Amino acid sequence: MPAVVIIGAQWGDEGKGKATDLLGSRIDYVVKFNGGNNAGHTVVIGDQKYALHLLPSGILSPGVTPVIGNGVVIDIEVLFDELDALIARGVDVSKLKVSANAHVITHYHRTLDKVTERFLGKRQIGTTGRGIGPTYADKINRVGIRVQDIFDEGILRQKVEAALDQKNHLLVKIYNRRAIEADEIVESLLSYAERLKPMVADTALEIHQALEADKTVLFEAGQATMLDVDHGTYPFVTSSSATAGGASTGSGIGPGRIQRVIGIVKAYTTRVGAGPFPTELFDASGEFLRANGFEFGTTTGRPRRCGWYDAPIARYSARINGVTDFVLTKLDVLTGLETIPVCVAYDVDGVRHDEVPVSQSDFHHAVPIYEELPGWTEDITGAREFGDLPKAAQDYVLAVEAMSGARISAIGVGPGREAVVVRHDLLA
Repeated sequence: MPAVVIIGAQWGDEGKGKATDLLGSRIDYVVKFNGGNNAGHTVVIGDQKYALHLLPSGILSPGVTPVIGNGVVIDIEVLFDELDALIARGVDVSKLKVSANAHVITHYHRTLDKVTERFLGKRQIGTTGRGIGPTYADKINRVGIRVQDIFDEGILRQKVEAALDQKNHLLVKIYNRRAIEADEIVESLLSYAERLKPMVADTALEIHQALEADKTVLFEAGQATMLDVDHGTYPFVTSSSATAGGASTGSGIGPGRIQRVIGIVKAYTTRVGAGPFPTELFDASGEFLRANGFEFGTTTGRPRRCGWYDAPIARYSARINGVTDFVLTKLDVLTGLETIPVCVAYDVDGVRHDEVPVSQSDFHHAVPIYEELPGWTEDITGAREFGDLPKAAQDYVLAVEAMSGARISAIGVGPGREAVVVRHDLLA
């Protein structure tokens, strides 16, 4: 069976968890391959809402083996808190696998994340302060702590002391903070070892063996294409590879295994944190989208910046990721609007750009060129077939599909697990 990748095609919060859940009964493994607890997935099952941050959303699907891949950075305290919360609600978490090669977020990573962000002042990036960026920086600088290090106290102490030799100079002399003792970090990490060890595995080997045994493996990205460290709106991005290519490096499978890439797009656009956002709204329309879509961060609670659908962004994501299918979420949020603008191109200093400008400066100054589409007032939350949607809603989907570079195979029409219109089989 092929590997299938789910990615966010905008700036995140598109509803990737719902898409994973939609496929849950047909897949055997769900692998998170990038990011950490700096992003969240919200999954609604019946009258129950689950907010996941570090765990793959497939953990909610019975029979699925959830995997945290080597490309993820792990705050172990957060991991155990999430597991305990799910256990308390009767969720079986016993199948969880954690890569021995994943890097670990420590107290000093969180501290550095917060103080460096404050130090930037007006140039702040909008980090969540969870320690993600400093942990990835240590990984690239080859001074990181990996999950497997926790099971060798000598190696662990050596690595922590080496990292703190440098970081304490920064904390004390630059940021006027107290030095962090190596003992407190080592003791904290060692305290997790006994519970963590049964979960730890050679996950790249296990995923390979699953694919060889004709199992279906779904790779689930955190964040989104426009937050990718290489292909996003740098420097206002995350610190990992959130595109489909990251599924290979973040899990240890060859790119030739990937046969389908499912891109998730909202029927409008949102963003959290600083950085360019051409279709952002600062008026009543933006408040309408925020209120109706309940656009507040799953992890941070921060209100999301809201704007209209951006077709050049969708086309860019389709190219970068090799998207075979889009899932269009939250179509129901647009119900009640007389007309719905869609961004079809940008104006940059009088020059029309039909695609995302390569220059960050140009993109920052891009003014959206809109096409107005008719809205609808009918309640669409009960629609289960494309023909159940009002004609204006159907026309909106078809128009957006024609602009976006790949077919729209499923449409979210409400928050519930069952509130989906499926046009094409996502795995066929």
